[in-house]
Amino acid sequence: MAAPLWVQIGTSFVQHYYNVFDTNRPQLGALYFDQSFLSWEGETFQGKKAIIDKLTSLPFGKIEHVITAQDHHPTLDSSILSMVVGQLRADDDNVIGFHQCFILKNINDAWICTNEMFRLAIHNFS
Repeated sequence: MAAPLWVQIGTSFVQHYYNVFDTNRPQLGALYFDQSFLSWEGETFQGKKAIIDKLTSLPFGKIEHVITAQDHHPTLDSSILSMVVGQLRADDDNVIGFHQCFILKNINDAWICTNEMFRLAIHNFS
């Protein structure tokens, strides 16, 4: 039995997003629009330019993401909520876990990221 359409769309978006993020971050601009929001480690950015400026200014040369789990739900307004859990390695640093959420909306026959939240899985128990 085929996965529901929202799972297929969400899974395809996630695969594409991390492939582009890992190989050519400036090209991620095609996935946002001027009203998109990004929260990156608690810092908020609005608009395609601000988001791409943030993502391209991250202080590493190379990065690799490995997705360990992802979930996708339809929303009441026909968007898709996607939650991603995985691990990343930036340059030659140690592998670290991360969590990322996306809200995807179909705008002019393209799935656009309207909202995104990212956090490293760092725990401070002190």
